[in-house]
Parts: sequence; structure tokens; C-alpha cells
Amino acid sequence: MPEKTITFQSSYNKVADICEESKKFLCENGADSHIANAVDICLMESLNNVIKHGYKGDQNREIELVIKYDHPELELKIIDSGLSRDNLVTPSLDFDPDDIENLPEGGMGLYIISQLMDKLDYITINGKNIFSMYKKLI
Repeated sequence: MPEKTITFQSSYNKVADICEESKKFLCENGADSHIANAVDICLMESLNNVIKHGYKGDQNREIELVIKYDHPELELKIIDSGLSRDNLVTPSLDFDPDDIENLPEGGMGLYIISQLMDKLDYITINGKNIFSMYKKLI
């Protein structure tokens, strides 16, 4: 089972590099490009959310990303020590797509992640927040 752990500072500037490194790891281990692209989107959104909401913009905190590629399932864990979420309720998107002027500007990240991944989990243990995303590969 291929596994990769990446620990990095919570800098917005590093998020794209971490996503690219993750995508490369998945492709090198046989992931289809549509899986690697879905993971890229989910990681980008999740890591930026940790920095923005969990660390309140502090770009000098630690984030750990663990990728386990255990065919037929992919598991991604994002571990941080920022403010924890109250819940992992996925918001519904209740808007009129024909009313472009009033489309929501934010708050859709978790919805998008839930559409691209098969299962999400979030727990806080001993001051560590662990956001897990799972994707079936078959």
C-alpha cells in the first residue's frame, strides 16, 4: 500500500505545491487522472479552509497530510491543531442558477468535496483535528 505523509507550514503559498506533489504521487502509483484531479480540488479547498478558518490566517502553523492509496480505496487525512469545526454538516445549495447576480460567493467548498469524495469524516482528538476523505477507486 503506497503511503505518503507531507508536513508543511500553513502558508497559502504552499497549498498549490502540496496539491501538485499529492497529484504526482497518485499518478505515479496508478491513479486515474480523474481521481487525481478530484483529489487536487478537494485538497486545495480543504487546506485553504484549515488556514482560513482553523488557523485564522496564521501561516506559521503546522498541517500534516497523509495519503494512503490502498486499492480499491484512497484515504486522505488532513491533520491540524487549529480551531475545530462544530460539525461536518454538508450545506445544501439552495439558489437559483439562472439568477447569476445572487449566486453564493462562498460556503460551497464542503459541498463540492462531498460531491467528489465518497465519504467524509471529522474528529478532534487531543487537540488535533483530523479531516478524512475517502474515494473508491473502482
